[in-house]
Amino acid sequence: MSVKVAIAGVSGRMGRALLEAVAADTDCELSAALDRPGSPLAGQDAGAAWGVASGVSVTDEPAVAVQGAQALIDFTRPEATFGYLDACAAAGVPLVIGTTGFDDAGRARIEAAAQRIPVVFAPNMSVGVNLLMKLAELAAQVLDEGYDIEIIEAHHRHKVDAPSGTALGLGRAVARAVNRDLASCAVYGREGVTGERDPKTIGFATVRGGDIVGDHTLLFAGIGERVELTHKASSRATFAQGALRAAKWLQGRAPGLYDMRDVLNLN
Repeated sequence: MSVKVAIAGVSGRMGRALLEAVAADTDCELSAALDRPGSPLAGQDAGAAWGVASGVSVTDEPAVAVQGAQALIDFTRPEATFGYLDACAAAGVPLVIGTTGFDDAGRARIEAAAQRIPVVFAPNMSVGVNLLMKLAELAAQVLDEGYDIEIIEAHHRHKVDAPSGTALGLGRAVARAVNRDLASCAVYGREGVTGERDPKTIGFATVRGGDIVGDHTLLFAGIGERVELTHKASSRATFAQGALRAAKWLQGRAPGLYDMRDVLNLN
């Protein structure tokens, strides 16, 4: 039986990738398509903008869209996510959140909702990136002493948050592995006379330009050698495929906050 999936933000780049992924997946069925309040797409067929007839009209009402859905997938903005979160919690619909840029209060709100419904919340839905996270932990444990840790990420010119959620996720994974607190050891920018590098810091470098889908490199720089773990996404399809995998995995799950490592059995 197909999983009935509602997609938020269908006018965006990830929304299109998700629509295409659902259309190509015989185990999923598009049940609803959501966009921002007042969207000019409201009332139109969800696939009309790309010349594909989906048979599902776009709505800007989350409470309406989740009726009959078995999962909602959200790759939008934090302020929009909260509306979808509330609608899913009220209707008992599992939620997949690929949105990034949440502050501590936002993450706490997601955790509270996850006491009522199952939620997969991950900074990156790519299977490859989540494998990278696991490898990052192993590498950090081995290379804790004598290696400086830097995270370099690059995205398209339209991305609004920095560092990326994936870069921060890598930072948290590495910090956990070596018993550090990322909030106190992260360095997000360097300029001027900074002095020598503190060996216990984790550095972040951000690049924005063109149409880069997403590149992430975790660098361990030692004396006489460097170890680099890199993932490069060439298409948003990889994130869409991972999100659908999460939506299917959520079926029948108990309420709780999960991530892609749970979905991929990497914990």
